Amino acid sequence: MPSFFPARQVQLALAAVAFALPPASVAAAAPQVHTVVIDKMKFGTLTSVVRAGDTIVWINKDVLKHSATARDKSFNVDLPPKTSGKTVITHSGTIAFYCLYHPGMKGSLTVTR
Repeated sequence: MPSFFPARQVQLALAAVAFALPPASVAAAAPQVHTVVIDKMKFGTLTSVVRAGDTIVWINKDVLKHSATARDKSFNVDLPPKTSGKTVITHSGTIAFYCLYHPGMKGSLTVTR
């Protein structure tokens, strides 16, 4: 039975499609857990990349109540003295945050996809 496309053209077309598709073994990075420590009226810094879907654990080591409140209202974690709380980051971009009770305490997260 004659083929409409020559065999070599079919091979080249399949190779081009296979090259354009991502490898099957490439998977999305698993969500990570990051920690931000609040101590001496300051938010600590993150040492790793934050991605949408990751969890931030906020640890309040101070004797005063704090919060971790996103300016874009995407999260608000209330933190009584000597407690912790967490939030899942839902979107990428730069997320500015502050403490509701001490507005001079502030920071930002740079979140990638």
